[in-house]
Formats: sequence, structure tokens, C-alpha cells
Amino acid sequence: MDRRHLLGALAALRRTVAGPDYPAVRLSLRRWTRAAAVARTVGLLALVALTLITAQFLLDSRKLPVATAWLLAVLTVAPLPLLLARPLWAWRIMFLGQLFGTFNRRPTDDWPWSPTQILIIFVVLTVVAARVDRAVLAWVGLFSLVPVWIFVSPNIQVGICLLFLVLLLLGDLVGRTVSTRRALAEQAELSELEKARRAVLEERTRIARELHDVVAHHMSMLAVRAETAPYRLDAVPEPARAEFSAIADSARAALTDMRRLLGVLRSESEDARTAPQPGLAELPALVESAERAGMAVTLDSDVPTEPPAPVGLAAYRIVQEGLANAARHAAGAAVRVTLRARDGELAVRVVNGGGTPGPAGRGGGHGLTGMRERAVSLGGTFTAGPTDDGGYAVDALLPWDRKDGER
Repeated sequence: MDRRHLLGALAALRRTVAGPDYPAVRLSLRRWTRAAAVARTVGLLALVALTLITAQFLLDSRKLPVATAWLLAVLTVAPLPLLLARPLWAWRIMFLGQLFGTFNRRPTDDWPWSPTQILIIFVVLTVVAARVDRAVLAWVGLFSLVPVWIFVSPNIQVGICLLFLVLLLLGDLVGRTVSTRRALAEQAELSELEKARRAVLEERTRIARELHDVVAHHMSMLAVRAETAPYRLDAVPEPARAEFSAIADSARAALTDMRRLLGVLRSESEDARTAPQPGLAELPALVESAERAGMAVTLDSDVPTEPPAPVGLAAYRIVQEGLANAARHAAGAAVRVTLRARDGELAVRVVNGGGTPGPAGRGGGHGLTGMRERAVSLGGTFTAGPTDDGGYAVDALLPWDRKDGER
């Protein structure tokens, strides 16, 4: 035995003999106040009855003086009310009863204790074994066997020792089972809390996506319109030019702050939305908004019927983000939006020619990541990259009519 184990054994010995007790078991009986009062009354009567029975046995069988008989009877029954609140103190009192409860025993008695005391010893050993640590339990078992070796008849001594060991092992097994179930219940509660926390995070992610997809688009259009207004309008006074420039700067600052917020809110996954969202029917209005901002946009749509809501929403957001990216990174370039329905799939393409990156295009965002996530979440594909003429193209293929079981 190394030093660490020796110190642990000595610490357990100190706690067994005179150390702090274990926390009390709290029984919640608020909902059964009347039943609790009845149980307390019955328990008190049972303790009094056991004390009377034990004292009468000691007076009749052991011929003890009245005071001694009553003292031993009280010592025998005293551990019972302490079992739930003070298990170690219950065992200590029981151990004293084991040592001193053998006065005037008859030589022919195999058991040196009264029947009531034997029963209480069994109960205390089992309950205490379920409440204490195993190191303390080892000392409890060792001390409890000492009176057996001293007072029990040799012909049943081995059997009583085995019985005590069985009770200790049974109590320990019950205690470990209860502790395991309690730990599992606590873990289940933590899992529920984690699920709730994750649901909140996913909701924050959905809010972040909508913030980026909706607000960023309009802020980009606002910045572009404010920057190009002095060139699109005739005879703009210098104060008005300064005002347009300040508006554009404020819009770009708002975009930067919103991207920073999105980076904080974005998580690794999110569920599909079920709230009403825009679809292909709103694309002409989106294109008109971009044209009012000074962009040259052409919409070429050949989709005979409205696709399912998730597909229409994904296509709308991809086009919206594609236009916003073109406005930020290729100011003045012509943009062409093409939608085609073919073989149960919706092909979305947003391509712009080469242009000059404007001030609104400085910094990185989450646009391409968001478009890719939308396409992949529907089982589709997404590609984006520069074109041969120096422009940029975004292509998404969104499954339209998938059979059950297909991805």
C-alpha cells in the first residue's frame, strides 16, 4: 500500500470514528402533509413499542436491573430515527449497543443480543452501507465484526460474519444504484437544458441569416444609390454631394457592424424555416430596386410554375445576395440573372461583368457562405468564381421534385 492509499485509509478511519457525518436525506412531503403527520405519529409509536419490548426482554430473560434494562433498550432503538439524517451517528450508537447489549447473556445463547437488537443491527448495517463511501464502509464492516468475533458462539460465528458481509454488500449495491440513477436523472436534465440552449442558438442563427439576407441587401443598395446619385442627377449642389457621401459612409458602417454581429450569431447548423418568405414572384421587384440604385440588371426567367416554398426562398436569397455582391464588388457592371427549370431542378445563375470595386465592397462578408448553405441544405449544388471576361458568376442548382428517400 503506497502513501496515498494509507493516508486515504486513515482519513476514512477518522471520519468513521469521529468525523463529519453524511448529508441528510430530505423527503419532500409537502404534498402529503396529513400523511406525513400520520407517518411521524406511527413511527414514534413504533419506537416506543420497540423500546418496551426490548426492555421487557432484558428484564425477563437477562434479569437485568430496571435502570440498566431501560438504558440498553433506549441504546438499542436510538439508531433508527437517525438513519436518514445522521447515518454515521446511527452506526456509532448501534456499535455501542453491540458491545454493551450482551450483559447477563446465557451461556446457551448462540446470539448474544436481544431479537429486537439483532433486527436493528441488520437494518442499520444495510442502510449505512448504502449511504457512506466505500472506504468508510470498510471500517464500518471491520468494527461491526469485532463484537461478533468476541461474543458470538464459535459454531455460528463464521455464518454471522458472512451474513454481515452480505448485508454490507447489498446496501452498497443499493446505494450505488440509487446514485447512478440520480446521476442519470441529472444528466437527462442537463441534456434538456442543452437542447433548449441549442434551440435558442439556432433561432439566433435564423435571425442572423435574415438580417444578412434582407437588411444587408437594402443597405448595399442604399450605399450604391448614395454614391452614384451625384453622377445620375444633374446639377447636384456641393452640399447635397456631401450629404450623399455621408449617407453612403453611414450605410457602409452599418454594413460592417451587421457583418460583425452576424459573425457572432452564426452557428454551424440550422433547421429549415417554415414562416412565409419571398419567392420567385418577388424577383421582378427585387430587380427594379437594384435598377433604381443605378445597376444595369437583366432578368431572364423561364420557370412555368412556382416552385416549392423552400426552393423559391433559396432562389430569391441567392439572387438577392448575388445582386448585393455585384453592387459592392463590381460597381457599374451589367448583371444578368437567369432562372431555368429543367429535369426537376431549378438552375439559378447571377453573372456580372468586370467592374470597379466601390467603397461599399471593402471587407469580407458571409454572402457566399450563406448561398452555399442554402443550396446544400436542399440537396443541391453551388459554385461561384470569376469568369473569363473578368466578371464573376454565381451558379446554384436546386432540386425541385425529389422522390421520397432521395437526396
